[in-house]
Amino acid sequence: MGEHDDVESSADFAAVPDAFQRLWTPHRLVYIQNDLPDEGCPFCVAPAKDDETALIVARGTFAYVILNLFPYNSGHLLVCPYRHIATYDEATPDEVTEIGSLTQTAMRVVRSVSGSHGFNIGMNQGAVAGAGIAEHLHQHIVPRWAQDSNFFPIIAQTKAIPRLLGDVRREIAAAWPAAGPGVAH
Repeated sequence: MGEHDDVESSADFAAVPDAFQRLWTPHRLVYIQNDLPDEGCPFCVAPAKDDETALIVARGTFAYVILNLFPYNSGHLLVCPYRHIATYDEATPDEVTEIGSLTQTAMRVVRSVSGSHGFNIGMNQGAVAGAGIAEHLHQHIVPRWAQDSNFFPIIAQTKAIPRLLGDVRREIAAAWPAAGPGVAH
């Protein structure tokens, strides 16, 4: 008899086995349970701290770059405007330009220091869209490597889309502002 003969086999668990492997990350439990100290909006508080304490890697005029405290991958960055705004459409043209520029620079820097092969870049806006901190706009920059973990395991499954793409396109095109160069319906 081996020393681990008393360990329960996962094959005997109540759940139906699936194809997913599990990576247990108990250190993230504090984030899930929201037991973090309430200091106010973390993206408003961070710029008032020194860069090392706040995990800020770069500061611009209208936005800054900070490491995600609970990263999906090593080097997971966030680009945040200094202004407390919730959604991208509230950002000024200067904020939009700098968020874009900081994102490009972040990609170049992360690629040079980590050898990443790609990136997931995105903004979850609103709690229903998955934003963990919905009240302050932030863009994720997640470096990816050819052999890393799957960032969106659900995407490999089937997604129900309740509206036809053509219908949605027509509605959006009809509502799109006609002003400005290069705008076509």
